[in-house]
Amino acid sequence: MMEFHQVYDPMGNAFFSTLLAAIPILTLLYLLAFHPHKDKLGKTHYGIAAPKAALIAGLVTVLMAIWLVGMPVSSTLAAFGYGSFFGMMPIGWIIVAAMFLYTITLVTGQFEIVKTSVVSLSSDRRIQTLLIAFSFGAFIEGAAGFGTPVAIAGALMVGLGFRPMAAAVLCLIANTAPVAFGAVGTPIITLATVTGLPEDALSAMAGRQLPFFSVLVPFWLIATMVFMHKGKWKQVMEIWPAILVTGVSFALAQFWVSNYIGPMLVDILAGIISIIALILLLKVWQPKNKFYLPGEEETIKALEQQKSNYTTGQVARAWTPWVFLTLFVFMWGLPQWKSILNSLNIFGIKSLYAIPVPFLDQLVFRSPPLAKELVPEAAVYSFNWLSAAGTGVFFAAVLSGLFLKLSKEQWKLSIVRTAQRMKTPLITIALVLGLGFTTRYSGMDAILGLAFTKTGVFYPFFAAMLGWLGVFLTGSDTSSNALFGSMQKITAQQLGLDPVLISAANSTGGVMGKMIDAQSIVVATAACYENRVEGANAVGPIFRAVIFHSIALAALMGILVMLQAYVFPWMIPAYTL
Repeated sequence: MMEFHQVYDPMGNAFFSTLLAAIPILTLLYLLAFHPHKDKLGKTHYGIAAPKAALIAGLVTVLMAIWLVGMPVSSTLAAFGYGSFFGMMPIGWIIVAAMFLYTITLVTGQFEIVKTSVVSLSSDRRIQTLLIAFSFGAFIEGAAGFGTPVAIAGALMVGLGFRPMAAAVLCLIANTAPVAFGAVGTPIITLATVTGLPEDALSAMAGRQLPFFSVLVPFWLIATMVFMHKGKWKQVMEIWPAILVTGVSFALAQFWVSNYIGPMLVDILAGIISIIALILLLKVWQPKNKFYLPGEEETIKALEQQKSNYTTGQVARAWTPWVFLTLFVFMWGLPQWKSILNSLNIFGIKSLYAIPVPFLDQLVFRSPPLAKELVPEAAVYSFNWLSAAGTGVFFAAVLSGLFLKLSKEQWKLSIVRTAQRMKTPLITIALVLGLGFTTRYSGMDAILGLAFTKTGVFYPFFAAMLGWLGVFLTGSDTSSNALFGSMQKITAQQLGLDPVLISAANSTGGVMGKMIDAQSIVVATAACYENRVEGANAVGPIFRAVIFHSIALAALMGILVMLQAYVFPWMIPAYTL
């Protein structure tokens, strides 16, 4: 089998190498968001359906990997296949299981009761956005990550009556500040592993950057929501107590846990505290003027009147599936529980299969400056069917169905509706992840990243932007840290900058790229659009709706990192190597 050593300047000219390496990503973006086409009435639309765009961009990526950087054909196809399987399991499995649980609550009529109970807390759509998209989404991010919060919070919001487009955009924007500590701190733990820097120092540094955005993002989120529905700034400030309580409670918990406990429980505890703080506030304060979506005022008023028809027991029963979901997602996120599950052997079937990918595992080598020396890249597909987060969600769904005593017809309807809804999104996710893994193993994403290292004194700003690029390319803050973390440390040392600050910036800047990576957007459409054709066509418009927010927030993080590097270095935690 042929070894492949990544080449970071295949054209002998950094500018042209970078430009050519960007072609696969630019192709995907152009097809998703900017390719013009006319409908039957002659009206011009932009962007083609996500599966078609992902397939074309995937083919371009494979060809560029072979032609531009000389990756062997066998390794290129293996990388694409590896990414596609990863897209199906564990990523796709999470979304399928979450949609299955949501569909069960729909076919049993329990979600109608959930809606009225949420309205009883507040019928104001701004408050519901804070509670579900930000606080509850942060908790789910902390427990599971990998697109789970966007899927679950998005489905909840659509069920409550939000338009699919609005629900998807709002959940994507909300899923930023918590991401660096998502999936029980996995991104920070991974960053510590690849850089050799102290985990507690990286956790503390991220906890001295993200809380500023944990306060800012709720304001940003509500402003976006209000303006999407042609509202005014006054309607944002009408609920400033709720926005402030939500953001500040989360930020304080995020700072304290990350600095004094560690990265694993940051979002879980901060999310719970934020939910409780907001609910307590609503007991003593409600906005004077309610904000409703266009044309729904009468419907909301009917729901408010209907809430008195349900007993406490009925409300508790309706919420039980979501309690099961929370408990199972939390359990499946615990490393100790994962280890137990991965060690099981059930009727001779192992719960974890570690499969080295042929023609890829240990055959691709990273080169300096991404690594100090030639380092072989592992490519081992972990088929952890029992410990995967999606399996925990699936068990919660099955237990919910048993608890709600679904009939045979309801079970069948739930399965069929879920399968029909998820077919197209699963194909798209597989193709997008195939594209992402091919750019990673070919080194084309590293070519793009290296362009940021030539910025000299401005590097602290671009360190955050490099993290943003990494998440945009890979769809994961964890993957971005694995890809660029070591390079960030090496570059910081060469420039005389603090390596903990710069390495942490890779993760905290990266969170702002989460809302625009193709994987997250496809997950959002899968959760929010029941019509799979409409969902496939919505990817481009959603990308265009969130790209400004992503770049602006990433730039603000870059400015904060610059200030910490040159003006407020006392904010960098003390540590020893």
